[in-house]
Amino acid sequence: MDENNSQDLISPILRETPIGGEIVLTAERINAFRRYADMLVERNKVMNLTNIVDDEGIAVRHFVDSLTICPYIEKELSEKGRRDLSLIDVGTGAGFPGIPVKITLPDLRLTLMDSLNKRLGFLKDVSEELGLKGVELVHSRAEDAGRNKRYREKYDIATARAVAALPVLCEYCLPFVKPGGVFLAMKGKSEEEVAGSSRAITLLGGTIESCDRFTLPGTDMERSVIVIRKVRHTPPQYPRQAGKPSKDPI
Repeated sequence: MDENNSQDLISPILRETPIGGEIVLTAERINAFRRYADMLVERNKVMNLTNIVDDEGIAVRHFVDSLTICPYIEKELSEKGRRDLSLIDVGTGAGFPGIPVKITLPDLRLTLMDSLNKRLGFLKDVSEELGLKGVELVHSRAEDAGRNKRYREKYDIATARAVAALPVLCEYCLPFVKPGGVFLAMKGKSEEEVAGSSRAITLLGGTIESCDRFTLPGTDMERSVIVIRKVRHTPPQYPRQAGKPSKDPI
């Protein structure tokens, strides 16, 4: 660890924050998070990855926030009887939530998708530095990849931690999910969005299985995880062409 990180706040926060379920952050995994944080701060000096660069902010608002979906993933792994399910993180940015989830549940087959190749270059370096196996990097907009046979309906789990409205996120993400799989939508306050998303979710082949609201540990920030089960194939006309979902939500 370099001199700038002599006061390590990330490790104790990760050790002391309950993640939920049977999730255990070993010393080895916590060390991986520490190295990831160091790389994030260093690379952020030359490219825009995050506005959050202090240890506490990275630990809570990036790492712990990302890990809030782990109990839901663990449930899928248990119900499917496999540890190597496939997960796609759509619009991953600096790797959230995909990289923290992969550190914690290393048998997952992870696809990180982003429209900016520079971000994927950073994530390639992170994956190599942390020795993460089974990580695929895809440079594409979600709308384009969602129509590509290589990615369409190929994943057990899709997730996104993004600012787009829920109907837009569903059009981005549900086309990637196999029937029987699940989309874990990570949102802040969600009541109005969930109420206004039923048409889009049904049209895209999904159904809301649960919506859990909670306060992000260590903060007063409201968070939601919306579990959307894929029950039918997504109609072939979705997703629409790039830019259309955000301009004209279903």
